[in-house]
Amino acid sequence: MGSRRIEKKPTFEQRLAAEALRFKEAAEKERPGTMARELLLRRARQAEKAAHINEWVNSPGLASPK
Repeated sequence: MGSRRIEKKPTFEQRLAAEALRFKEAAEKERPGTMARELLLRRARQAEKAAHINEWVNSPGLASPK
């Protein structure tokens, strides 16, 4: 019997951070001022904002009253 290998999945925040990084890297390959670059940078900012909002929503300060 072999041991089972448990694969650890990245958290939602980690996936958003990775997505933002991919968009930023793709934007660097585009010429400054192009629509493609601006859209990629916008998507990167959106992913970063989503990570911050998710962090805020899951913070212990927002626990429901008992």
